[in-house]
Amino acid sequence: MVAGEVTNKEEAVLLILLKAGLWEKEPDNLSHFPLSDESWAEVYRLAQRQTVTGLVYQGMCLLPDKLLPSEPQLMRWVARADAIERSNRRMNGVLARLCGMFEENGLTPVLQKGQGVASLYENPLLRECGDIDLYFPKKEERQYAASLVRKSGWHIKNEADGSACYEWNGVQVEHHPRLFDINNPFVQDSLKKVEHVHGYRTTLLSDGTEITVPSPLLNLLLLNTHIMKHAFGWGIGLRQLCDMARACYSFRDTVNPLEVKTLYHKTGIGKWSRLLHSFLQDYLGLPPAFLPYEEEHLPSRPLLDIILRGGNFGQYAAGRSNLSQSMWKRKLHTSRSFLSNACFSYGYAPKEAFWTFINLSIGQANAKRTLFPGSGFPL
Repeated sequence: MVAGEVTNKEEAVLLILLKAGLWEKEPDNLSHFPLSDESWAEVYRLAQRQTVTGLVYQGMCLLPDKLLPSEPQLMRWVARADAIERSNRRMNGVLARLCGMFEENGLTPVLQKGQGVASLYENPLLRECGDIDLYFPKKEERQYAASLVRKSGWHIKNEADGSACYEWNGVQVEHHPRLFDINNPFVQDSLKKVEHVHGYRTTLLSDGTEITVPSPLLNLLLLNTHIMKHAFGWGIGLRQLCDMARACYSFRDTVNPLEVKTLYHKTGIGKWSRLLHSFLQDYLGLPPAFLPYEEEHLPSRPLLDIILRGGNFGQYAAGRSNLSQSMWKRKLHTSRSFLSNACFSYGYAPKEAFWTFINLSIGQANAKRTLFPGSGFPL
C-alpha cells in the first residue's frame, strides 16, 4: 500500500478533512466526494471516536459548497463544534482558577499536554479538551498541592503510580510525579538532568491566561512518549497525533535537531520516533522539513491500524467497554492488552517495552495484594 493510502472511503475522508482542518488548507483529495448522508454519518462517528470532530469540521468548512453534507447533517457538525468551543472556554476558566490558587500559595504547576498544546493550533477552541494534567517537580510541592486541594473540600484519590486524582468544578484533574512516560529506570537520572537544563516556559491560552508549560524540547519528548505509552497498551487516538504534529510544526526553529535525536536515542525510542514521524507525514500531512530531525522513513500503517481499531485512548477496543471497575481486573486487562501488542512494542522500543511490562506486572500483583491481603500473590 502506498504511504498514506486508506482503502475505506469514510476513513480516507476522515483523514483528508482532518489534514485540511489541522493546517487550515483546502482538502488535497476530492475523489471520494460527494458523500451520501450515510457516509457523512459514518465520518462523524469516526471523528467522535478519535475526538477530532472540531478539527474535521474545520476541514469540512473548506470544501466547495456543492460537496458539503445535507443541512440536517451539517447542523449536527455545527452543534458539536459549538459545544467543543464552549467546553474549551469552560476548561480555560477552571484551569485559570485552579492554577491561580496554587500560585497564590507559592506553587508553580507545570501543565502537561491539554490546553497548553491547544495553544499551538490555529484555532485552539476547536481542539477537543479532556482533563487537566499537572506536574510538580518536587515531592514536597506535590504534597503541599494535595493538601491545598483537600482544604478546599475536594476528595483526592491516590493512584499506584504516585499520581493524585480529583474532580475540580466538574473537571478531572491529575497531579503527576513524572514529566515523561518513560519506565526504563536506567535513564531517569539523565532525564532529570535534561529537565533541569531546559526547564519550563510560560504560554498564553486562547483567553489570555498565562500558564507554565514544558520547554519545546521537553514538550516534544512528553508528547512522543505519551503516545507511545498508550499505543503499546489499549491504544491511542488521532487527537494526540495531531498534538504531536502541531508541536513539531511550532517548535522546529526552537529546538536543536541533534539534541532531539540524541535524547530520543538515549531514552531508547529512536526507532519508535521514526515510526511516529513517518505517520505524521503520511497521514497528517506534516511537511518533512518540520520534523525535529531528518531520518529514514518507516511504513507507518501499523500505527494507523492501532489508532483506527481503538479510537481515543483505546476506548473502543474489543472488550474495553465490558471491563469491571475492580482495580486489579483493570490492571489485568491492561497487561493483556500490552501483551497483545508485544510484537509491535518490542519491535519499535524493546527496552521501554520490557520495563513497561515489568511495571505492569508489579502493579497488577500489588493491586491483588491490596484487595486480597495474605493471598500470597508473588511479586
